[in-house]
Amino acid sequence: MIADEFDAFVTPLQRNRARALPWLTVMAGSLVTAIPLIATVPLLPPCGLLMLLAWRLLFRFSMRPWAAAPLGLLDDLVSGQPLGSAVLLWSACFLLVDLIDQRLVFRDFWLDWLIATGLIVFCLAAGRFIAVPLEAHVDLAMLMQGVAAVLLFPIATRLVAWVDGKRGYR
Repeated sequence: MIADEFDAFVTPLQRNRARALPWLTVMAGSLVTAIPLIATVPLLPPCGLLMLLAWRLLFRFSMRPWAAAPLGLLDDLVSGQPLGSAVLLWSACFLLVDLIDQRLVFRDFWLDWLIATGLIVFCLAAGRFIAVPLEAHVDLAMLMQGVAAVLLFPIATRLVAWVDGKRGYR
């Protein structure tokens, strides 16, 4: 915390609850797909993936590297994707972010947004090839879903930063 923002009367969350909060927000993002929405075009972005990438890019040590696998499994169970697709793709995203972290010394928000854009497009494209036959014409819907996800990433990072500020654990 910054010294100007310190409030002696606000008690931070307990250690276990503070560690569980990133997991719970990613799970809540995955559960957004269970909300019954009627749409002619699937514009709902992968909110669980957005939250996972926001936590990983903003706060590197908030989740362990293996956390992508069980969170991806929950996303597969809730979203109806083939079992194991989000486990594989989200774990690959974590590994790619680790590779990028090794190469880069400094990242700002724009670079985080660029990294998240590439990873979102990668997950949507790979998920399309895993789940849908090649003859299906879903490319335009997938493109619109990707654009919506990329444009919602700053909102996800803002939400993650707000939740991290509320958990009060460093």
